[in-house]
Formats: sequence, C-alpha cells, structure tokens
Amino acid sequence: MAAHDFISPEEAYLFNNGELQRSYGKFGAQVLEDGVHFAVWAPHATCVSVVGDFNQWQGAHHAMQLLGAGQTGIWTLFIPKLKAGERYKYEITAKDGTVVLKADPFAFLSELRPNTASVTYNMEGYQWSEAAQAWDAKKHETREQDENRPGPSAKPILIYEVHFGSWRRHPDDSLYTYRELADTLISYVKDMGYTHIEVMPLMEHPLDASWGYQITGYYSATSRFGTPHDLMYFVDKCHQAGIGVIMDWVPGHFCRDTQGLGRFDGEPLYDGGDHANWGTYRVNFARAEVWSFFISNALFWLDKFRFDGLRVDGVTSMLYSNFGEANSDNKSHVDERAVAFLQSLNDVVHSAYPNSLMFAEESSEWPCVTHPTGEGGLGFNYKWNMGWMNDTLKYMERPFSDRGKYHDCLTFSLMYAHSENFILPFSHDEVVHGKKSLLGRMPGDYWQQFAGLRALYCYYLTHPGKKICFMGTELAPFIEWRYYEELEWFMLNYEPHQQIQHFVKEANKIYQTQEALWFNDSGWQGFDWIDADNREQSIFTFLRYGSHEDDHLLVVLNMTPAHYSNYKVGVPIKAEPAKGGAGNDNEWLPTHNYEPLLNSDEARFGGSGKGNANTVSVELAQWHNRPASITIDIPPLAGLIFKPVRRK
Repeated sequence: MAAHDFISPEEAYLFNNGELQRSYGKFGAQVLEDGVHFAVWAPHATCVSVVGDFNQWQGAHHAMQLLGAGQTGIWTLFIPKLKAGERYKYEITAKDGTVVLKADPFAFLSELRPNTASVTYNMEGYQWSEAAQAWDAKKHETREQDENRPGPSAKPILIYEVHFGSWRRHPDDSLYTYRELADTLISYVKDMGYTHIEVMPLMEHPLDASWGYQITGYYSATSRFGTPHDLMYFVDKCHQAGIGVIMDWVPGHFCRDTQGLGRFDGEPLYDGGDHANWGTYRVNFARAEVWSFFISNALFWLDKFRFDGLRVDGVTSMLYSNFGEANSDNKSHVDERAVAFLQSLNDVVHSAYPNSLMFAEESSEWPCVTHPTGEGGLGFNYKWNMGWMNDTLKYMERPFSDRGKYHDCLTFSLMYAHSENFILPFSHDEVVHGKKSLLGRMPGDYWQQFAGLRALYCYYLTHPGKKICFMGTELAPFIEWRYYEELEWFMLNYEPHQQIQHFVKEANKIYQTQEALWFNDSGWQGFDWIDADNREQSIFTFLRYGSHEDDHLLVVLNMTPAHYSNYKVGVPIKAEPAKGGAGNDNEWLPTHNYEPLLNSDEARFGGSGKGNANTVSVELAQWHNRPASITIDIPPLAGLIFKPVRRK
C-alpha cells in the first residue's frame, strides 16, 4: 500500500486543528494484514526513520516521508511483511543536526522497564463477554441529570483506589499480572462492598517510584503486569462482577526521560515549559495537535479497554499556568487554553459515552467544575472535595480535649457541599510523605485509635458526596503506604485489624443499600442538621434523606471517648390518633420508632459494646426544634445510624 493513503488529507487537517478525536487509529504503528503502517507528528524534524531489530536499528533502511508537502508535520511509512511483536523507535534528526531515538507517542505496547523501545501490537482480537458488552451498552444511554449538572449522581459510588504494584505481591516479591489481579482483586472488592475500582495510572512509565504519574507511553498499558489484552480481561471481569473501573489519567504534565514526549523533534512540541513542582514538562495546550493527541487518548481508554471513566489528575495545575512556581500565589494566571481543553474533553467524552464518569482532582476555588460547559462550567461529573478532606483530617488529628475548638472543621463543609457534585477522597496522597496512615493520625491509646478510625469512617460514609478510599484503609495499617511492597495483609492475623475490616465491609454494604446515603448528595433535600453546634460534647447529629421524606436515616457521631447513657435527640415524625382515642393531643401516637442500623462500637467491631441493641421509642416531646425526640445511649468515639420503622 502507499503510506500516504492511510491518512487522508481530511484526517491530517483534523489532526492539525485539534479535531481528530480518534487519532490513535491512524498514528503510531498500525498492524495490518500485509505489514505495519507508521505515522508520527514531528514538524520541526529534518529527517525521521523507523528503526528496530528488523533493520539492525539503522535509520537509512526505513526513512519516512512527509505527508502533505510538509505542511502537516506528519511523517509516514509502510513496512511490508512486518508483524506484531517487533521492537522499534523513531530516529529523529533535529534542525541543528542532533539525532535522538524516541519511543512512539502512540505505541500500544512498550518494553518492560528499564528498556524503553516501543513494540508493535495488534489491539484487535480480544473477545469481550456478553455481560461486559451489556455493561458497555449502558454507557451509551441518555445521561441522567442532577440539577442540570453532568450526571449521573442518584446512585451509590464507593470507589476502592488501587495501586496494582502494591496491592498484593507473590512470595518472591514479583508483581501480580492483570489476569491474576482479575482473579483475586475483583472478588475482594465485590465482597467488601465497593461499587468501583479506580486504578492508579497504568500508562507506561519508567520509574516505579512515580506511581505511574510521570508517563512516557500514553497509549501503552504498562507491560509490568502483562499485555493490553490482559488488561482488557481485567476490565471484562470487573464488569461481569458488576464493578465499574476508573482510570487515573494524567494529561497535565509528563516526565523528562529522553525517550518520551519532551523536545520530541528537537524543539518544544508536546511540552509547554517546565513544571516547577514536579520536575516534569507541562503539556502545551496552545498546540491544536496536542488536543488531538490527548482527547484521542481519553477516548482510547474508554473505547479499547472499556473503562467507565477517568479521574483527571492535577486539574488545578492545568488551570493555572504559574501553579507551583516560587514567589507566586500559584493561582493567579489562568491558562485559558487548558480551560478550553478540559471543557472540550468533557464534551467529547460525554458525547461518546453519556453515562461515563469524569472526575476532577481540583483543589482550588475554581467555580462550576461540575456544571455544564454551555453555562461556563468545566463539565466534569464530580470534583474531589479536597477542602472536606483537609478539614476532616485536621479535626481528627486533634487531641480529644481540643476538638471543641475545631468543631467547625466538621460542619463548615456543609456551607458549600452542594455547590458542586463532590466526591470525598481519602486517597493515596493522604497516607504518604510523612502524613502517617489514617490510623496513625488518630489520637489516644490503642483502643481509642481504632474507635476513632471507625467513627471517622461513619462520618465519611454519611456525609453528602460520593466516596473514594485508598486500598488498605480497611486493614487499618500503622505505617504509611509503600509502593514497593504489598499491603500489610499479615495484620489480619490480629483481631483489631480483622474487626475493622469486618466493620468497613458491613458499613460499605449499608451505604450501598440505603438510598438516603446517596440518592441526593447535591442538594439540601438530602441533608438536614439536627444539631450542628454541640461543640462542648463534640457530638454531631443530622438526617440523610432518600427519594421521599419517610425514607431517611438519623446519624449520630460522638468524637470523644465520653459515654452518654441518656442523650436526647430531636427527630422528625408523623403522628396518628391512638386506637379508640378521640384525637386530642394526649391520644396521638407517633407512626414510627427508630431501630439501630449501624453502631461502630459493637464488640464484634472491636468496640466497647455500648449502644442501643433494640428499637428506640419516639416520644412526642419537642427537642432540637423537632416535634418529637428519642433518648439513646451514645457510646464513646462512635458513629450510629438509625432507621425509622413502622410502629407496631
């Protein structure tokens, strides 16, 4: 075939104008029946060749040609009879005569680190299960809406964030493969009551210590764990089990390694300057072709691997061009091109997959992150609530005697909780770099630390917002996460760690089954304070509502080791005439009582065994500006959830 025929003039035009949204089907190494077609964008190069084992890495054998009389900057070449499995790179001659070897930006497979060559690979051929195909079809259905924001939201979302290299390892310290993880991780996540898995970046990266966040191969599923088809198998098995899968995606910066995107053709191309904070290159969103590359990349993971959405890393660093720079406020210079890119990204993804999920890791006060792009928003489904996370952990780290002074740290979030569609993050970033594990942040003695962690988890599950929690939190490790070894599974040999894992499992399943905890996370219809001001006792009481008023839960949180055996709480209630009564005030009875749904202080969870074992009767006695009240036993450092039940 003629190499120039594979990419049409129209496709080249769209690529150069940032509109070739599935450029992965035209660029890189496309394995065809009779050979491999190569295409690469290198507008500043004077010469580009394909080199590999098949030509002894000699560029003179396979020089590429410029497409469109050189105006496109696209170099192409068809090599007959070449097959999948060949190592290759591009040999690029810059204007100053410097020659560099570059990995293919569009490569579907890369060599296992520390080697850096690209590998020809045929992405076709994986046979998806019928269950996975049915799951995928739902992502194309009309998108649900929540107050005109990008949906869906009226569903439970409880995400287990996973680093594949350290969830489990073999006894010889070797990594689990994609297929081995499919056979172990998925069943564990399902049993523990999570709805989704979020995988930390699986794009090819040279350094394990970067956790996948400094990328060289945006289209290469890292070969650490197997082949692209093996990763498809993992996603397939997740969908068969009813588990959604989110990919952590990094479009804002990339590493400086020689084989990567930096100074690709001898001059800045994909890179738009230094990223001061991370020692990387910022992505150059002023180049339209970079838009084609990254929007295509987002669709690639959704199209080919059928991920259910993307968590976009470092959105704040994209929005502000001076983010991370010394002697600046880091958030004063808006990068309008990056803003437009993010809006276009979300529009394109939601057009292709109306029910896909797009998460923004955004830590500033940028407005309308989860509002429609047509109204000036960025168009994400959810924004990470970093303010909630910081305030919550600040509070939980305080000595019990000081918590009254920091009471607002747990109440202030409700002042803005409905301004966006939020997700509450306890992510990997909170258990590294000297921050301690979540258990290690808890004050008090050994028992109080575990009790405090259980109370924190109750607050987390009952606060408005979807949820994401880093792997291992359910084991209550004492040490921080270590990327180079597996989680401390041996901790399950000790009863307190068994008990908290059991607690997390039960709490997760209550979250999934109780509509009031997730039906309306983005409006006051789903939340109502009973008492937000008891800073003296550090007790918080509130209601969560489902789709109707009668479907509600009462939440009580005690954040100190004090025990209260007769604590009165105001509750909403309906009343009806007593049987045989005339209907005067003394003859009305409440229609509901309250039964305990979850008590984090139960002995089986490692608690002291205090609390309310039986249904609590409602009295028609006003309290907390409510028409009725209940009197309950509040255990130390505990979270309680009550559910109304029809009075017999």
